[in-house]
Amino acid sequence: MESDFSTQPPTSLSAKLRRFFFGKPLDPRQPETRCNTVLVAFLAWVGLGADGLSSACYGPETAFLALESHTHLALYLAIAMGLTVFIIALGYNQVIELFPSGGGGYKVATSLLGPLSGLSSGVALIVDYVLTIAVSIASAMDALFSLLPLAAEPYKSITGVTCLIILGGLNLRGTKESIKILMPIFLTFFISHLFLILYGLYEKANHLPTLVPNTLHATVQLSQQTGWTFIAALFLRAYSLGGGTYTGLEAVSNNINQLAPPRVTTGKWAMRYMATSLAFIAGGIILLYLLWDITPVPGQTLNAVTFTAVMSGWVWNGLDFTAPCLILIMLAEAGLLFVAANTGYIGGPMVLANMAADFWLPTRFRHLSSRLVTQNGIVLMGISAGCILFWTKGRMDLLVIMYSINVFLTFSLSLLGLSIYWIKNKNLEKNRGLRLVLSITGFIVTTSVLIIMIIEKFAAGGWITLFITSLLFFFSVLIKQYYTRFHQTMQKISDRFIDGDAPIPPPPALSLDNKDPSAIFFVGEHLGISLYTLKKVIELFPQQYKNFIFLNVCAIDAQNIALENELDTLQTASAHKLQYFVDYCRARNLPADYLQTCNVDVIDGLTELAQTASLQYSNCVFFAGTLIFERENWLNHWLHNHTATLVQRRLQFLGLYMMLLPLRLNAILDNHRGRTQRSAPTDVA
Repeated sequence: MESDFSTQPPTSLSAKLRRFFFGKPLDPRQPETRCNTVLVAFLAWVGLGADGLSSACYGPETAFLALESHTHLALYLAIAMGLTVFIIALGYNQVIELFPSGGGGYKVATSLLGPLSGLSSGVALIVDYVLTIAVSIASAMDALFSLLPLAAEPYKSITGVTCLIILGGLNLRGTKESIKILMPIFLTFFISHLFLILYGLYEKANHLPTLVPNTLHATVQLSQQTGWTFIAALFLRAYSLGGGTYTGLEAVSNNINQLAPPRVTTGKWAMRYMATSLAFIAGGIILLYLLWDITPVPGQTLNAVTFTAVMSGWVWNGLDFTAPCLILIMLAEAGLLFVAANTGYIGGPMVLANMAADFWLPTRFRHLSSRLVTQNGIVLMGISAGCILFWTKGRMDLLVIMYSINVFLTFSLSLLGLSIYWIKNKNLEKNRGLRLVLSITGFIVTTSVLIIMIIEKFAAGGWITLFITSLLFFFSVLIKQYYTRFHQTMQKISDRFIDGDAPIPPPPALSLDNKDPSAIFFVGEHLGISLYTLKKVIELFPQQYKNFIFLNVCAIDAQNIALENELDTLQTASAHKLQYFVDYCRARNLPADYLQTCNVDVIDGLTELAQTASLQYSNCVFFAGTLIFERENWLNHWLHNHTATLVQRRLQFLGLYMMLLPLRLNAILDNHRGRTQRSAPTDVA
């Protein structure tokens, strides 16, 4: 039997407020729900590409300023940036093809380089997405407050925190909804900057024919004065410090499971949009710096100075439109950076969910809310970004250094994995050679940038990122070891308590009298624990209960919701598990049946099933096993969901009785081992 997904209106005030702010629950089993949550290529470009495009607000500026007085090298910088964008994008197109279920750099490193490499990539991505939010919010505040007098600076922090909270709330409503709300801001930025770059180049068109010859001449002169080694070192330093320009290119491959089918095609189109727009905007802005001979102005971003120069003299009917247009442009930049922070709220929780599925992180990060978003991940990303902003006080120079290192660590691991894959699989693709060259080239470029960046900026703040990433790596290893030991123990219990397969042929069904005393059991993930609970109830209450009913909820999480027909597979597996308990009881002349449902919240699902069962079997008591630990601490509570205790609390307020059987794992094993030894024959020497 199955229960319907609950879409009942909320009754409590808190539930009504939650529905008002975050929207009504969505049924993941309905086809229209999936259509309303996936992203087409254009929306993916807006929602996932905003991070990359927004880096044009600070990446080119950082690189250009690193050239110091040798600004003629900016032409080479613009070309190198454009090529790098496309090299990385082509590499991640391969990731999309090889891993169409999502996971991006984490899945690539895990599958092609090993679990520890995958963990390194995963923790780097988590820190990267937290910093994506922090950097984007801080940069947005810089752009916004460039328009205000210096007296407004004290209000920058509170404004940034407010934006952080608003953006988190939008994402709790749903990924697609947040993107649709922010899409006008994204398009305003793109169209306005595209126009300004083209207009700025047009205004300096007379300089373009001599740009390349003059640059070559200035470069030769500089080499005669300082040597080619100095030029190479200066260029590589500027190129590396501008590494923040390429951030966000990995976002599509990390979140491809949120794209509309066919996912690979949609993902590739989104990557084309991202790479083309980023290469043009970032390269075009650097050319504007060079052609308009831009120098820094205190209290303003370099983009603000540049656009002021480009728009100077915009007079119509005696009115100067320079200031109003500049305000519009800087508001568009601040708005896009606000949208870019949204990428952290989209991509970060998905990486957390992928790592939680492999038990590197608490499994609660896989859970979906009623709006089908990974609520725990969104909250964690927002709080972490807020802490980073508070600690760094929004200093962009420090944040960009912290940000860029992990980006290139992930790039390098992904491209190394792809290189090894194409070296090993020689006969898979006819264009394998080209892909291998692209992967190796990308690996060399990204690794070189990573090494230079670490050496150059380690003491200036790079060590902070490496320390945080290493700390998260260490804790993830501990969590994995804990879950591994726990699952091994649970498997031992299952192996010792499950009495083989269900009888073949199955025992005949026995009629159930709804008025008879009924024992209703919540069946969890581990069959051994549920079977132990059933046996204990039969042992403690002999002949007390006439009916035995088993309940199970198929948990819909961030992993299985995106897979085709996965919900049907979940229900089939759940029915098979429940049927085992039914057959176990029937083989002992105990009438039995089961109920099951699917839900994104296991607690809600079990509560609904319990209400349904109590209406059908009025004389009933609910049973469940609950784990207890010899040393109760915050780690136990954090790594386990304590489902039985929470359900008991819900049922108590509904007037339903539930008994918990405390289970101490080692005691169960020792008790079972003792019984086995006592029943075994003794050998006599």
